[in-house]
Amino acid sequence: MKIISWNVNGIRAWQEKEGTLSFISQESPDILCFQEIKAREEDMNLGLFAEYQHVVINSAEKRGYSGTAVFSKIQPLSIAYGIKNSTYDTEGRVITMEFENFFLVNVYTPNSKPDLSRLDFRYDNWDREFLKHLKKLETKKPVITCGDFNAAHTNIDIARPDANRTTSTKPGTAGFTDKEREGVSNLIGAGFIDSYRALFPEKIQYTWWSYRAFARERNVGWRIDYFFVSSSLKEKLQSATIHDGIKGSDHCPISIQIKI
Repeated sequence: MKIISWNVNGIRAWQEKEGTLSFISQESPDILCFQEIKAREEDMNLGLFAEYQHVVINSAEKRGYSGTAVFSKIQPLSIAYGIKNSTYDTEGRVITMEFENFFLVNVYTPNSKPDLSRLDFRYDNWDREFLKHLKKLETKKPVITCGDFNAAHTNIDIARPDANRTTSTKPGTAGFTDKEREGVSNLIGAGFIDSYRALFPEKIQYTWWSYRAFARERNVGWRIDYFFVSSSLKEKLQSATIHDGIKGSDHCPISIQIKI
């Protein structure tokens, strides 16, 4: 089974950019997960994804903001939206789909904002509640969760760690604060495997680049998009790929192949 995850940063603009649809067609994943679609179903050209018979969209109440979508060739047994959190569930950030042998959770984790005004709420609320959601699912079946986690976990997951880390004199940059990195550590500590690091412990590749200062051209990036899988699936993981040559968004697509 092949699954692709991609923060498209606006699906309507994304689908007009060169190479995006041809990449999906060429890769032909069994399941395709999008984050930050910034659209409602009626605004999307679903005909572009005709080979995917099962389409699930979780749009934000606020137009042009956030949102997630899953396109699947496999019929899910059940579908759920959000994590039962009144603050974030209006933002369309989570889709959970149950399949015969696993749960799939597509997530667009809240950004802490440049001024870190959302950091404490994310740390105290979102990260904990999301992990609880995954662990509850895992009591029934293995879990695959993918998406934009808005955090670079270790020093090799960011091009300039020293300039962005938390220190005694500065709180750090959103996406690389101690609290956000701890959220990723807690996922791993709870038994979820970072699929890319499981196969490539020291390889440096990024999944997001700022639009500023030619960051992508200079490869000044961050790895903030992940596939985490239950530990019971580790030996079934066949590949984990960062498609950093594919454009169309400020994020590149990532994928896994897993025998399940």
